Amino acid sequence: MQHIISGVKALYPRLNATYRFDQEEYKSQKCSPDAEGAAYEMSFNLTGEQCKELNAICMQAYKNAAAMDANSKRKWPDQPLNLPYKRDDAKQGDWIGKAKLKGAYSGEVTNPPRQVDASRKKLPEGFELTSGSTVNIACTVVAYNTGTLNGVSLRLRAVQVLELAEKQEADDPFTEVSGGYSGGASPVNGVEHDPFGLPPAEPTASNDLEDDIPF
Repeated sequence: MQHIISGVKALYPRLNATYRFDQEEYKSQKCSPDAEGAAYEMSFNLTGEQCKELNAICMQAYKNAAAMDANSKRKWPDQPLNLPYKRDDAKQGDWIGKAKLKGAYSGEVTNPPRQVDASRKKLPEGFELTSGSTVNIACTVVAYNTGTLNGVSLRLRAVQVLELAEKQEADDPFTEVSGGYSGGASPVNGVEHDPFGLPPAEPTASNDLEDDIPF
């Protein structure tokens, strides 16, 4: 079942490459598409009304899948165990949804989710969607039942960027140190200052700089 989730805020999008969670580093890291656990993924906020609409679609997809699988030995519970959204404890919205696309299915590498701008023009390869951007999300609603686990997931297909948020820079933990090195020192007479306090060197003709630099 295809569905478009409209006008939501993107949260922690990882669409420029496949990522997987590194247990040692305890964070998501870039990886090859065929690595175990590799996926394109993103979360997004949902208002109560948006979540209500999405819930109805997920429930319908679950019922449809259960009806089609009625002759199998697997039992489909009346209600799915897992759903692709949860309450937002951080209060960035009422609910938080999640959509993902595995880097590979049955050994076949997948194409990245298509990213387009508001006029449907394809965005360049390597484009990095920022958290807080307003987007439309196209996904496939997939119901599943393995016998031990069941539920509904959102398989990410495409993202339309309506408003691109500025990239958030992480705060550094330091305080200003007076008299220390300044990387923003201005050149004098067009010549950069030596950061160790030596006077600026005289300009040298380019044909006198032919020795190899060993570093």
